[in-house]
Amino acid sequence: MNSIYQFSASNIQGENVSLESYSGKVVLIVNTASHCGFTPQYRGLEALYQTYKSRGLVILGFPCNQFGQQEPGDDQAIASFCELNYGVSFPMFAKVDVNGENAHPLFEYLKSAAPGILGSKAIKWNFSKFLINREGEAYQRYAPIETPATLAKDIERLLDLRNEPIKA
Repeated sequence: MNSIYQFSASNIQGENVSLESYSGKVVLIVNTASHCGFTPQYRGLEALYQTYKSRGLVILGFPCNQFGQQEPGDDQAIASFCELNYGVSFPMFAKVDVNGENAHPLFEYLKSAAPGILGSKAIKWNFSKFLINREGEAYQRYAPIETPATLAKDIERLLDLRNEPIKA
């Protein structure tokens, strides 16, 4: 497997979504949590989304309760929290596991395609981020401490690749 397009996931409304529907877009996938020290990153993620969505960026949020039980609510509570507190308008998905035997297959792919520091495959905490190019391939993994604003340069680079001439 070499792209995210082979996977599907349930969105936060419970509908199955093929990630192939994001074909041709630059995608930022983030495992999120509502009660984490990094939760204010929702604000930065939404700012990135608003800035770049017209150029082809989509952000996909995947709530996860595996780190300190910091996402205890159900999908409806998570959706309400994100919208009311941070104005999140980018797509949110149903709560998933990102590590362990019940890890969502998308995250198994991402961890393998874009390992962490020193080749680590496990996701260490909430708000780990994976940037995906327009072909659906993992481009870069970012640690939770990296704020959304620090990703702007890499996002712009991937968005601009579409405008480069094709080399014969």
